[in-house]
Amino acid sequence: MNAITALEFQRNLGKYTREAHRQPVEITNHGRRDLVLVSAEYFDWLTATAQRTHKTADGSALMLEALQHSNMSPEHDHLNEELA
Repeated sequence: MNAITALEFQRNLGKYTREAHRQPVEITNHGRRDLVLVSAEYFDWLTATAQRTHKTADGSALMLEALQHSNMSPEHDHLNEELA
């Protein structure tokens, strides 16, 4: 990802909007990350990806039952100690 200053972005708006169609462009303000310019297509993909995230409780009854009866691999038994 290319990082540029806000002033650089203002001076070369066309260049960086074209670049944002290929990859995100990080815009800094006073040396700090401020904005990230992305194409509309990439933004839509990010939004759709975020909406596909579901809670386990929203799953089907069959899936929840399968999870309740599942077992971890013995190689992860040490994690049980952390729960105690």
